[in-house]
Amino acid sequence: MSEPRIAGLLLAGGAGRRYGMPKALVVVDGRQLVERGLATLRDGACDPVVVVLGAEAQQVRARTDLSGATVTDNPKWHTGMGSSLRVGLAALATFPVDAVAVLLVDTPGVTAAAVRRLRGFGGRVGLAVATYHGQPGHPVLLGRDHWSAVSALAVGDVGARRYLAAHGELVTHVPCEDIADGTDLDVPPNL
Repeated sequence: MSEPRIAGLLLAGGAGRRYGMPKALVVVDGRQLVERGLATLRDGACDPVVVVLGAEAQQVRARTDLSGATVTDNPKWHTGMGSSLRVGLAALATFPVDAVAVLLVDTPGVTAAAVRRLRGFGGRVGLAVATYHGQPGHPVLLGRDHWSAVSALAVGDVGARRYLAAHGELVTHVPCEDIADGTDLDVPPNL
């Protein structure tokens, strides 16, 4: 039996109002968040990688290097992360992959090692969530057999959370605090 093929999905569509610019363009340690997230998924052996843009998509494209990724726009980015997850899963539906590792653009402490650790739970029926000191975080691994139902529940600022909660008995929690930091940069450090 061959190893499951795992795609990467980077959700980078938010406006980043508290940052005064899309979070995709925020620079952390000398690198824009969207480029960091893309590199994390690539280095985590995800192939293909889809990047979903939204707010200021043209500006993000012009100011970043997203080569090698399939970049798609979410015209309804303002409705929340759920719509970006739906757009990303729809874009991946054309690829022959078994699962996807989903990463948020504002989690720069997530490492390729964490992505690789979750890959071990991949497959069409796999569901896995990285945890940090017992708290769920990213990446999240979604087996292809779940994509349609995940999309149906991804509304507003909720991605796969509702689906994962409803199917908790199927979800593998994967501790990653030893190799990554799951902190979500919701606000700039100086606020």
